[in-house]
Order: sequence, then C-alpha cells, then structure tokens
Amino acid sequence: MVEKILVVDDDMDSLKLIGLTLQRQGFEITAANSGKQALEKATSDHPDLIILDVMMPDMDGTEVCRRLRADPKTKGISVVMFTAKAMVDDKVAGFESGADDYLTKPTHPAELVSRVKAVLARRQPQAIERSSTGLVLGFLGAKGGVGLTTLATNVAAALSQKAPTILTDFRLGQGSLGQSLGSGRSTGLANLLSRPLVELNAQTIENELVMHNSGVRLLLSSARPKEAQINVNADALAAILKNLRTMARSVVVDLGPGMSRSTVRLIREVDQLVIVVEPYRVVLNMARDLIKELETLGAGAGRTNVVLVNRTPSNLQVPWQEAEQILNHEMLAIISPAPELTFQAAEAGSPVVMYQPTAIIANQMSKLADELGTRGRVSATGVVQ
Repeated sequence: MVEKILVVDDDMDSLKLIGLTLQRQGFEITAANSGKQALEKATSDHPDLIILDVMMPDMDGTEVCRRLRADPKTKGISVVMFTAKAMVDDKVAGFESGADDYLTKPTHPAELVSRVKAVLARRQPQAIERSSTGLVLGFLGAKGGVGLTTLATNVAAALSQKAPTILTDFRLGQGSLGQSLGSGRSTGLANLLSRPLVELNAQTIENELVMHNSGVRLLLSSARPKEAQINVNADALAAILKNLRTMARSVVVDLGPGMSRSTVRLIREVDQLVIVVEPYRVVLNMARDLIKELETLGAGAGRTNVVLVNRTPSNLQVPWQEAEQILNHEMLAIISPAPELTFQAAEAGSPVVMYQPTAIIANQMSKLADELGTRGRVSATGVVQ
C-alpha cells in the first residue's frame, strides 16, 4: 500500500519542493497551507505522516501537533516538524508537543527522505522478535588498526540502502567515525552518558543522532581526550543499545579493539558479532585468544563471525587457509586490498560502497552485509525474514 503524506507549509514554493521530492520516492502527497486546514485534512484524509512547518500565521505547528495528539482520530499519525527554527528551545517545544522528529531548513532532500522513511519504519510493526525490534551487529577488532571502523561503516551503508540503519561507535575518546564521514558533531554518546539511566529513552537518543548523506543515522563518540576519562556505566551503554534496536531495522556497532568490561556487557545484546582480523600471525594469534574468550561468554558458533581484511598488498601475509587453521574458525568474508580507493572515499567523507559501488571491495562488503543480515535474522527468529 502506498503511504500517504500530508505536507503543511504556508510557503507555496516549499510545498511544491517537498511534495515533489517525496512524490518521486513513491509517496502519495496531499498539501495544506495553514494549521486549520492541516487539522481538517488530517481528520478527513488519514495520512500516515505529516510534515509540519512551525511558523504559520493562523496557528503554529506546535499547537497543530498538540491538537493532533489530543484527538483520538489523529493521535497515531507520525509528525515530522520541518522548520527554519533551529534553536534548542524550539526543538524541545516541538518534541514536547508530540513530534516524532524535528528537521531544520535548509536541508538536503536526501536527508528529508531518509528521516521520513525512518519515522514511518518506527511506526510499523517489525517482523523480528526480541520485543519486535531490529537487528544488532557488533564489530570487534582483534587489535587496533585492522580496518574495523571502515568495515563497520560500509556494512551499515550497504544495509541502509534497503532499510533504516543506525551506525554507532562506542569508543569514547577514540571515536573516528565522525571524522571519517565528515561529521562535525561527534559528542552524542558522551551527552547521553551524562544523563541518568532513567532518561535514556528513544526520544533522548534520537536527539543525539546525526544524519549522514548516505542515509545512515549516526550516534558518535569523539577523539577528545577528556571523553576517555568518562566513568562509563556498562548498563547505560546496554540501555542505549536496547533503545537503538527499536529505532531502526539494523544497528551496526563499532565496539573497538579487544575486550573491556563494557564490551563484555554489550556482546550480550548483539545478534551477530564480527571479529575483524588482518592476515598477520601476531594478529591471528590475538584473535584466536579473543574467540576462545568469547566462547566462554556464550558468543560461540552461530553468533561469532570472522572477517579477514587485507588493507595493503603484501607477500608476507599468512594465506587465508592457514589463517583459518590458526583461528580454528572459518572466514565469513575476505576483503581485498584497495588502499587508494579507501583513502579517496575517506577524503570525500563517503563509504566505499557509495563512493564507488562497482569496485570489487564495495561488492565484497555489500555481500557481507547481506550475509550478516540473513544470519542475524535466522538466529533471532529461526526463519529468514
């Protein structure tokens, strides 16, 4: 069934631009140019979502939203406020009136479409069990510098082309996701951890997400040294991850290298765990010990996967067959070296799978995303979704 969206704005140019953008995505569009007309159309047309301007002459958007939420006939309609009012107090007022999301003008059409799809997806019942929530994929490095963040980023970008996806790095003081994707706002996780545990809900987390032009939403850590000094409550991290699970079809988590108390706690929450290794004997020996430890935590066969990343061409690498023998574990995927391409994509602030989707390495990482998605949903439900 085609989803219906009501666009409300007193500016006719904005109405036309927003309507055309969403119409091209296959949505059915209706329009209103005042608050009063919006309430009337919401009642008569029963849209799935309303894009609502705040600054209108007869009735502002926050009042429209309050009335929508107060009416049993319209209270279930999703609302995205889309406005030039960008102050924190304006956003707070929007969310308090009942908005599902708040987007400021001007914005790229791709971000508008992505936010709309994400809000609609959250309103839909999920096929996956575990409290009707999404799939969580954790990425863990055998050591630092093995290409972990690049791999997690590209898997998330590949997944986002099919369904709403959130990518996060739980690496306080060592976060590099934001920098690699050109995002200037990388303190979302630290901001959340400054809150009491009881305040860690979907709405507060949503306020800290950053939209990337790939369509992936990001919850980021920064590389600021003072973040590394934060006394992390592992239960707070787990609460954040549990909420993220309800906010997207897939959640990809960069857990960083090695094991910590927080990592151990988070591993319990993931559906599939990916151990990232390089084809060097020292790294493989470290990964072997890591896999053994994971088995004692219950993350054994069926949940733990190994991906071998060749970051640079070399004749000194351990052959993959021998690497499997060292690990006593088969490789789920082997990623070919493409140092120049990964450098160019990073400079452009883009995942490789979107920067050059026809490249061999992009194809390998897209296939890995598909395989992880299938394995995760089979392990969570017993059936392929």
